[in-house]
Amino acid sequence: MDWNGLKTFLTIAQLGTLAGAAKQLGVNHSTVYRRLQAFEAEIGSKLFKQDGNRYLLTDTGEALAQQGQAIQSGFDGIERTLMGKEHLPRGTVKITAPFNLANKVLPHALKALRADYPDIHIEVLSSNQALNMNSRIADIAVRATLSPPEHLMGRKVCDLKWGLFASEAYLKNASPLKHAADLQHHTLIGGTGAMLDLPAFSWLEKQYGHRIQTRCDELTAMSYFAENDHGVALLPADQTRSALRPILFLDHLNESQIWLLTHPDLRKTERIRIVMDALARYFERWQVIPTSAD
Repeated sequence: MDWNGLKTFLTIAQLGTLAGAAKQLGVNHSTVYRRLQAFEAEIGSKLFKQDGNRYLLTDTGEALAQQGQAIQSGFDGIERTLMGKEHLPRGTVKITAPFNLANKVLPHALKALRADYPDIHIEVLSSNQALNMNSRIADIAVRATLSPPEHLMGRKVCDLKWGLFASEAYLKNASPLKHAADLQHHTLIGGTGAMLDLPAFSWLEKQYGHRIQTRCDELTAMSYFAENDHGVALLPADQTRSALRPILFLDHLNESQIWLLTHPDLRKTERIRIVMDALARYFERWQVIPTSAD
């Protein structure tokens, strides 16, 4: 069986489109299509059925995908082992981070790295989703969590409080907001979709859902709605900026913890260790985390 064919098939199965698989594999669309056609011919069965641009697994494809994951994990393990034996600080390091941290923190945290290690190349994958670190989609994950996955290793680098944020223009004409109970007199920005799984947003929905007029499925989007006078948003402290100020931090909500994580097989890879150390140093002295609101 052609490994490239199987790898292409599994990538399409994971991402659901040829375009997504092409981007992930670093090849063009036609190459992915050609590999899939050749692999289906080799297998002697159709592995997908199309629904517009989406590729959905057939019964045969579903069975092969389940068995193929074990094969892919084996190859990924070999690749991680080989990478772990590197000694020179050169090559690409892929970092996945939530949107706001990717935009606001990583460019500053890695600025000195460019001069000190010009042969280390950085790829940033901005995503609020937890990517599968076993598949080498990313080498380092910057995650806001209270319970990092047990199969990854790393360290907590800082804490983030949660609080209520709004623009000066909104606050100028709004009722005082000195306690959480005052939210009943305000227009609120809440969560939707997966955001409602977070304790902070499920609490807001349960207690003050009738005051929510705007809902977003991502924190940065919420922050910009608040900045543009749509109401009060419940956000972590890293969303603080000049046009959006914290009004009140809520002690009854759990703080977020920022963790730097990597796969155990990569912990001794020099370039990954260098990048993780640079990130840790920056986060540990990060001054954008207020301890109290004005």
